[in-house]
Amino acid sequence: MIIVDEVGYLPFEQDAANLFFQLVSSRYEHASLILTSNLPFARWGEVFGDQTVAAAMIDRVVHHAEVHTLKGASYRLKHLGTDTLPSAAITEQTN
Repeated sequence: MIIVDEVGYLPFEQDAANLFFQLVSSRYEHASLILTSNLPFARWGEVFGDQTVAAAMIDRVVHHAEVHTLKGASYRLKHLGTDTLPSAAITEQTN
């Protein structure tokens, strides 16, 4: 089993995106792969720099998968007494 945490936290360079696609493809229907991300699948094209590659990867990832979406306040932010990062709150106030 391979676990990849925070897919999409930083965008992938083209070579890295291609290697990651190869990893997903090689594991597809052969071995377990767990991915975590704070981005919806619709934004993965931005991360990998190519909507087509992202769609092909998502197709492999979700086939035979259990997708869990977690909602709620951030565990890391609970000590602040807020559900949003301060930078997100500033952005919301200025829009």
